[in-house]
Amino acid sequence: MAKLKRSLSDRVVDALPVGDRDVIWWDRDLAGFGVRVYRSGARAYLVQGRGPHGTKRVAIGRHGVITAEEARQRAAAMLARIRAGTEPRPGPGGDRAPTVAELAERYLREYVAVRCKPATVRGYRQVIGRHVVPVLGKLPVTEVGRLQVAELHYRLRKTPVAANEAVGALSRMLNRAEAWGMVPAGSNPCRQVRRYRTRKLERFLTEEEFRRLGKTLDALEIEGRVPVHAAAALRLLMLTGCRSGEIVGLRWEDVHLESSEIRLRDSKTGPRTVALSPAAARVLAGLPRPPGNPWVVAGAKPGARLTHIAYYWYRVRGRAGLKDVRLHDLRHSFASRALALGEPLPMIGRMLGHSKIQTTARYAHLALDSVRESAARVAGSIGADLWACAPEPGRG
Repeated sequence: MAKLKRSLSDRVVDALPVGDRDVIWWDRDLAGFGVRVYRSGARAYLVQGRGPHGTKRVAIGRHGVITAEEARQRAAAMLARIRAGTEPRPGPGGDRAPTVAELAERYLREYVAVRCKPATVRGYRQVIGRHVVPVLGKLPVTEVGRLQVAELHYRLRKTPVAANEAVGALSRMLNRAEAWGMVPAGSNPCRQVRRYRTRKLERFLTEEEFRRLGKTLDALEIEGRVPVHAAAALRLLMLTGCRSGEIVGLRWEDVHLESSEIRLRDSKTGPRTVALSPAAARVLAGLPRPPGNPWVVAGAKPGARLTHIAYYWYRVRGRAGLKDVRLHDLRHSFASRALALGEPLPMIGRMLGHSKIQTTARYAHLALDSVRESAARVAGSIGADLWACAPEPGRG
């Protein structure tokens, strides 16, 4: 630690030397106001004072994101709160910066597990546990800079989707670290790392492919290679546009055939009602109900539901010669057919349960294709009339 002989200013902070260890430089005029110069060259303002709970040190913000004068004003306000005992108390570990692994553990336990659905929780645990912690886990969060994030991103360059997911998860962790006062506000270095360009997989079934799937599904069900409840689940995915988790998690008490609807209690975007077409209603009406089993897509064990529907989907798509079609593509194909039939995007968004119109807007290019096809048919019809009246070449 060192005491400056002058007040902290942007020019003074820029000129502070970088050494082989972190150094805190204290302001001459405002006691308790300082700036930490990290070994990486980063500079972050902080404040330290004594209150009813003892000495407390609080991060203010990163130099360059906020100015020295802004940091000074925040420091004065924080010092007053520390002396009054109203500034939040530090967490376990006191002033020691937690490691990335410690942050990850707290983030998953106190934030993700509380706010996210089980499938999302599993996804975060997989990305953070497989990619982030093994590389950056031992590093203090205060030393995670642009260089470290860029290296993590580059290590996964052969799998660009995974690389982007890892940086995205790390970015959310560091945002939460800012909110918890572990790192200075505005210091998240992930914002400076450009993500890899990826191509969204979009596969839409044609009318012929839907017919092929229907025949294949019928044949495999008759052969006993696809159980009746699994076959019904796949048909419902095609006929409703629902997510697979919404169908396999459906209970009979959520099915209302008299009003031709199913009421999803907890979809990805919250509770919603899905209208049933006559075809979808027939699938549900003809489905066996094992005694004591509340699940629509019943499993082999008493009272259980079928969870591995993808296993049977791979069997169906393989027999149908559609190995490039994912289970989620059935949902995309539902939206594609709706557009082809002239349904507007807001209506399709309601059918699919989208909470934001931007999510449905990904299908806008399909709507343009339908408009082009319609325009071509109209113009072709008019053109036939125009040229029917035109004189043949060589005749005046």
